Amino acid sequence: MWMPSRRQVLLSGIAAAALRPMGAKAQTEPVTILQLQRRTIEVNGKPASVFGIRQPDGTYGIATEVGKQFRVRVENQIEQPSLIHWHGLTPPWRQDGVPGISGPPIPGGGNADYNFPLSFGGTFWMHSHEGLQEQSLMLAPLIIHDGRGGSGEQEIVLMLNDFSFTPPEKIFEGLKKRGSMPNMAGGGGMRTAGLTGMREPAPAAPDLNDVKYDAFLANERTLADPEVVGVEPGGKVLLRVINGSSMSNYHVDLGRLAGTLIAVDGLRTALVRGRRFPIAVGQRLDLRLAIPRTTAAYPLLAILEGERRQTGIVLAAGRAAIARVPELAEIASPPLTLALEWRLRAKKPIKARKPDRVYTLNLTGEMAGYVWSINDIVWNPEIPPLQIAEGERVQLNLVNRTPMSHPMHLHGHPFQVVEIDGARFSGALRDTVLVPPGRRVTVVFEASNPGLWAFHCHLLYHLEAGMFTTFKYM
Repeated sequence: MWMPSRRQVLLSGIAAAALRPMGAKAQTEPVTILQLQRRTIEVNGKPASVFGIRQPDGTYGIATEVGKQFRVRVENQIEQPSLIHWHGLTPPWRQDGVPGISGPPIPGGGNADYNFPLSFGGTFWMHSHEGLQEQSLMLAPLIIHDGRGGSGEQEIVLMLNDFSFTPPEKIFEGLKKRGSMPNMAGGGGMRTAGLTGMREPAPAAPDLNDVKYDAFLANERTLADPEVVGVEPGGKVLLRVINGSSMSNYHVDLGRLAGTLIAVDGLRTALVRGRRFPIAVGQRLDLRLAIPRTTAAYPLLAILEGERRQTGIVLAAGRAAIARVPELAEIASPPLTLALEWRLRAKKPIKARKPDRVYTLNLTGEMAGYVWSINDIVWNPEIPPLQIAEGERVQLNLVNRTPMSHPMHLHGHPFQVVEIDGARFSGALRDTVLVPPGRRVTVVFEASNPGLWAFHCHLLYHLEAGMFTTFKYM
C-alpha cells in the first residue's frame, strides 16, 4: 500500500519482473478468474461506492482445496492500478502481491496470472496492497479446504469490515493533521492474567480506534439488516471468522453458543473452548459450534474493542423468529490483551532449535503528525532490507514502544509465537500477531521461501504512514 510518489520509484528494478511461468502440470488445471470491480452496496440506508473481488458468476473470493495449484487470473476492471496479496499463503515472492516488492501493480484493464501449489489449508483472505484500496473493500475470503470440517458440518464464513463514507485518502489526511490525542502516556502497574497465572504489565488507558467509522459490517451488512444463515437444529457448524477491517479489533461473542477454537490464522491449534474470542486486524479464527436441537436464533457478534458498537450475523435453527439485534452492546468491551495468546498451542509446532539470526524490532511512532515506524525508521523505498539467509531460523523480538496495539504481519512465511515478555512457551503458528502497548512478543520462522518479503503493521494507516520493513534472501 503506497503513496503515488513512492510507487513511481518502486516500479524500477525488481518490480518490473514478470510472474513465474506456469508449469506443464498446472497448465492442465482450470484457471479461476477473479475480477477487480467497482460496485455499489447499501450501508445504513445509503448507497456506497466500493470495490470488490468477484468471480464472473458473482462468487465472492475463492474456495479451493489443499494439494491443488493456485491457478488464478486477476482481471483489473477498475479505473486505477491494483495488486492483490494472498494473505497467509506462501507463494513465490514474485506472486505475493505487494507493489514494488514483488512486482508492479496491474494497470486498469490489465490482468496477471498466478500459479503456485497449495501445500496447506485453512482460512485465509485476499486484499489489495495498493494504496488505501483495502479500506474500500478490495478484499475477499480465500478458503483452502483440508478436511478440518467434520462430516455433515456446515461451513459459514464471517468477514468483518469497518466502513466509512469518507474516502480513505481524506481519512489519512485527517489523521496526519489531527495532531496528538489524549491518553498518550502509557501507565505502569502489573496485573495477573487470570487464564494463565502469568503476570502481565498493563498500560493504563491505551489509545484505541484511530478512525471513527460510520458502520461495522459482517458479510457487508450491518445489524440493521444482518445476514441470517439457516442451520439445522442439532447440527454442527465450522465458523470461519476473518477480520478484514482496516483499523478495528474485535471480541467475537458467540452468545448462547459454546465454541471450540481449532485454528488461528488458518493454522491448527490445540482446542480452546469458550464463548468470546479476540481477533485483531488481519487475523482469523476457526470455531466449531454445536447447535442445540431446539428452534432458536443465535446472533454471532463482533464487538469493537473499547466500545459498545457491534456487528454480526444471525444463525437461525429451524423456523426461528428473528428479533432485532441492537447495534450497541450493553457495556463497552475491554481492549484486546494477550490472554488468549498465552493459552494457544500449535498443533504442529516448529522444531525447537537455537535461532541463527535475531532481530529486535521496536514498534515506534506517535499520533502527533501521525508518524509510525520500526526502530524509529519510517519506511521508504531507499531503506535497505533486513538480510537473512536461506535455511536460517530467524527470531524476531517485537517490542511495542507506543501506546497503541499493532497487529504485525509477515508475508510468505508462517511464524510461531514462542515468548511473551521474556516467558518462553510453544505458542500458536500464525501470520499476524498482536503486540499490545508496552509488550514484547517473540516469534520465530524458517527462512524457507527465498525472496524479498514485507513485514508490517496491518493497521492500514499505520502501514501507509511507515510501519513497514522488508526481509531479503535469495
